Amino acid sequence: MMDFATTYMGLPLKNPLIIGSSGLTRSMDNLREYEKRGAAAVVMKSLFEEQIMFDTNRVLGYHTADNAYPEALDYITAFTQEHSVAEYMNLIREAKKTVTIPVFGSINCVTMNEWVKAARDIEKAGADGLELNIYIMPGVLEIDGVEREKMYFDIIENVKKQVTIPVALKIGYHFTSLVQTLRKFSWTGIRALVLFNRFYTPDINLKTMKLQVSHLYSSPAEQVIPLRWIAMLADKVTCDISAATGIHDADAVIKQLLVGATTTQLCSTLYLHGPDRISEILEDVEKWMEQHQYRSVKDFRGKFSVKNAENPVIYHRAQYMKHLAGTD
Repeated sequence: MMDFATTYMGLPLKNPLIIGSSGLTRSMDNLREYEKRGAAAVVMKSLFEEQIMFDTNRVLGYHTADNAYPEALDYITAFTQEHSVAEYMNLIREAKKTVTIPVFGSINCVTMNEWVKAARDIEKAGADGLELNIYIMPGVLEIDGVEREKMYFDIIENVKKQVTIPVALKIGYHFTSLVQTLRKFSWTGIRALVLFNRFYTPDINLKTMKLQVSHLYSSPAEQVIPLRWIAMLADKVTCDISAATGIHDADAVIKQLLVGATTTQLCSTLYLHGPDRISEILEDVEKWMEQHQYRSVKDFRGKFSVKNAENPVIYHRAQYMKHLAGTD
């Protein structure tokens, strides 16, 4: 038997497959099926900062870019009324009763305020860990890069004061000095970096002449984004790394482990292919390990990190050269 076991955020996992935060993890039937198919842990659907602030009767007077638009305010009000903080805590309690694998809570936040107290409630509800999904939009002229990055550190510091369960930081890659910044994040005492968040992107429908969401699901091609940066960070951070975005099949899982990821997170592929995808991935990873005579995940994790790769310059290049691209 192959040994898929790993340790993530100090917790033993039977394999590196985690179900990422999405609407899929709101269903207890889904959670049962994911565990049955072999998932090692689940991240619950995110609790949004706006929901927390609404529950404390502060969201309507809370200053964010969205609040400048009445339509956005109406949406936030309606959404938060239907998805209360109390409901989220009950969801975590129910999940812990439903599955035996670790259950992580998730908070989606963009500012630093009293919402951090909700992290304590998530811990009390029984979550095994907390994933902080932070994205401070780099589109506000009044906030420079230094101030923007400080907000991340402030959020981490204040959340860690509220909880004793392990905390993961899920972020995007829009930082001036990504490797340096992520390394500094790892020094804050977080237990994992989740790379990367896949953000809502707007588009224009030329037939209806209306704004719409672009590419709701990730594509397999996107897995090369975390691959590069995990390879560069694997030996430089003091916490685990979980690969997210574009993880659709066994090949993507294997590649992320080869560059140094501790775990991988599945989301879009489950929307597209259903829960059977989990067992399919595990079977294909096992076949690959047999072909290469690996007995455990530890035997090959990090073999293609910058530290161990034969030609690490490929990770560092940003521009094409003829001999690298293979085209004229």
